[in-house]
Amino acid sequence: MTIIAIRGSGIAATGCAHILAGAGFRVAIEERRRPSVPTIMLSDPALRLIRGVFDRPDLFADQPRVKRRLVAWGGAPVMLPHDAALASEEQVQAALPSIAAFEAGPIDFTIHAASPAPLGDMHIFGERNAIAAKVTLRDPACIEEARIEAVAAGWLYLVPAEPGFGWLLGVGGSVDGLLGKSALIAPVVDAIGATSTAFPAAPRLQLPLHGDDWLACGTAALGFDPICGDGAAQSVREAILAAAVVIGMVDGGDRAALLTHYRSMLIAAMRRHLLLCAQFYANGGQGDWWRVQHDALMEGHHICTGLLARLPEPRFLLDGFRLAPRQVAA
Repeated sequence: MTIIAIRGSGIAATGCAHILAGAGFRVAIEERRRPSVPTIMLSDPALRLIRGVFDRPDLFADQPRVKRRLVAWGGAPVMLPHDAALASEEQVQAALPSIAAFEAGPIDFTIHAASPAPLGDMHIFGERNAIAAKVTLRDPACIEEARIEAVAAGWLYLVPAEPGFGWLLGVGGSVDGLLGKSALIAPVVDAIGATSTAFPAAPRLQLPLHGDDWLACGTAALGFDPICGDGAAQSVREAILAAAVVIGMVDGGDRAALLTHYRSMLIAAMRRHLLLCAQFYANGGQGDWWRVQHDALMEGHHICTGLLARLPEPRFLLDGFRLAPRQVAA
């Protein structure tokens, strides 16, 4: 029986393990823990993906939800509709099904869903870290409301937690320093409690993304800027694609073509993300910090464009949890 080793403990690792175990593979799991993120905003597209992978249509149905966003980004505040569930990373991990690990025999293929990858480096497009802090909320309206604000040299993102409290993400400087420039978020925040250690907030791309007998997945492959709120959904998409590539190879598919398709899809996803982020950083502020971050994002977009230009057009389409040749899928 084919044995697939999976290194990691996050959504991508759990998703890969669940799909591959369901397809009849033996899965050897090597857990790799990292500091957990205090809160994750699960958009409806992300929820649909997670529920589909784990066949749990009610997953996170009882979690608190954000119903609107108040955004001050290079202009006057604007209220926008929003719909997303809130959960800590620990809650997400506890809700996902565990896969019984087998004693590893000879490993046929390894999915690295935790850094570092066996070869290469993580390329980072920008210089910015984030810090999360638990805060007391003054305004009861913030219970179902997220607030996002660009300031002189960074930005703030406030989401509710349990009643009376919220999590504040600060990017570009200390939370206190950013709040000192805030007109939207500072008035609704009281005491600052426990803070996280700084973690990277700039987009990141692992190169290479695979070898002949391994591939990188989840945050070991790509890291998204939290401004876009798509990190959880991207991890699930990567898990689905990684599992489909492994299934395709074991079924006798062209290994080189399947791995090349995986590489193309992930680089294309990063290219789209970089362009979207660049639009945010072009409009957030006029100072040096904003310009440096924008230029780094556009340089990354240029790099990804060059990488894709040297790769063939995608040859496969996803059909459930499997890849089909484009002409057959069509």
